[in-house]
Formats: sequence, C-alpha cells, structure tokens
Amino acid sequence: MRARALKGAATLALVAALSGCSGGGLGGVGDWFGGLFDGDGRESKPIEDYTAEQIFTRAEYDLENGDYEDAAEYFGEVERVYPYTELAKRALVMQAYAYHKAADYEMARASAQRFIDFYPGDEDAAYATYLLALSYYDQIEDVGRDQGLTYQALQALRDVIERYPETEYARSAILKFDLAYDHLAAKEMEIGRYYLKRQHYAAGINRFRVVVEEFQTTTQTPEALHRLVESYLLLGLTEEAQTAGAILGHNFQSTPWYEDSYALLTKNGLKPEAKGNNWLSAIYRQMIKGEWL
Repeated sequence: MRARALKGAATLALVAALSGCSGGGLGGVGDWFGGLFDGDGRESKPIEDYTAEQIFTRAEYDLENGDYEDAAEYFGEVERVYPYTELAKRALVMQAYAYHKAADYEMARASAQRFIDFYPGDEDAAYATYLLALSYYDQIEDVGRDQGLTYQALQALRDVIERYPETEYARSAILKFDLAYDHLAAKEMEIGRYYLKRQHYAAGINRFRVVVEEFQTTTQTPEALHRLVESYLLLGLTEEAQTAGAILGHNFQSTPWYEDSYALLTKNGLKPEAKGNNWLSAIYRQMIKGEWL
C-alpha cells in the first residue's frame, strides 16, 4: 500500500516504541509530545506550539491504531499549521488515505483532489488520482440502485489508466474499470428481466439491446443474447430470434445460455442462423464477418 511507503522506517520504529510506553496507551505519545494531551485526551497547549514532525507522528500513530478520523484531522493540522512544507505535502495525501479508511469518501475525494491541484507533477500524484477513483469505486451501490457513482468511478479510473499507464495504479484501475463496467451491464439486465417477467417484451428488448451493443465485452452479454432469443420468440419475430441465437452460438457456444437458446429455437422448428435485415443482423456482420459498412 502506498500509504505505508510514505512512512519512514524510523518513524514507524518510534511510534512502535511510543506505543509500548505506559502500557501501550496514548500516555507515552503524549509524554513525547511534551504534554500534548491532558487527562481527557485534549491538547494541553495550542497545536501551533508543536513541530510539524510531532503532529505528523501523532497522525501516523492514530492511523496505525485504526483511529482514522483522528488521523485525518491531525494530518490536516500539519497542512494548516505548516503550509507549503514538504511534510504538509505528504500530510495531504495521507489525509486522503485516512479519510478513505474511515469510509468518509467525500472528504477523501476532497483531499485527494486538492493534492492533485496543488502538486500535479509530484510523484505521489498518481496515487492521489488512484485514491480519488477508489473513493468513487468503493461507493458503487448494489445493482438495484442508481448508478451515478458507477459512471463517476469509470471516468476517474480512466483518468488513472490514461495519465499513469505504466504504474501499478493503472493495472489495478484496469481491473476495477472492467468490474464497474460489468456492474452497469448488470443493471441493464436486471431492468430487462423485470420487464420480461411482466410481459413487457419490447421494453425488455431495449435493455438487452443496450447490453449487446454497448457492453459486448462484459459477462452479461451471453444472457442478454439468450433473453433476446426468448423475447423475440414470444413476439413471433423469428428472424431476430434466430440471429441472436447465431451470435450467441458463435461467441458463447459453451455457455448454458446457448444451450437454452438452442433448445428454444429447435422447439419452434428453428435453428440459430443470421436472418433478415435487422439490428442484430448488423451486429452479426460486424462481430462474425468483420463487415462494418
């Protein structure tokens, strides 16, 4: 994790040593800070009276102990009290990380975006951009809910991939992009199945068509083609059903969806083959024959 890379070994050793003081409680840290906290856990003197290193170390201590909101607050204090310093720069990206760990995604995005705006050429800008994308991605809701954040996650992940293609963050972003893309296709499938179940065949077909035309590379495509076979047969549109079956058989013959579609077609005295001049025929020519005109 990048956050760990940002911490020096000496600081980690110091924090570990401090945590061993006073039975591992906060007292040891407070003593090292010269009485930064009183008995109630409050600062015993203004935060401005402490060095950037002291405040930063306190933030790291909280981060290591799972007190993510407190860590974010103290990282913010480093930036506020000692702006434009090297440690303030590090504190800003660490604040974004701490907010993300606290599941405060809006604040994580704000901190990450501020780092990107202030230090676009810094070596940690790639991580800040990835963290910004991750704060959208980790908020993607269940399939049945609004997918606005999914679209925002896709755009943010694309930024990571395009701006920092040679980094480890780009590789991770590619995997998450594919999952988010599949998530959108699953949303279309859920709505399509809803319409199909209620015999609103035309409305269902429109959703399945979106998957076939716009989400061809997702795992939802085989089922979408099968549902098209099913829907078109119910409407008596046999040429469209046969063509959907032909595409399914060519690209996904080993799937259960093709077996189900083949059974439906043969039950109706039909077979999977490209027929007629419809939107599926155009897809067939493009996908199977490579004819784009």
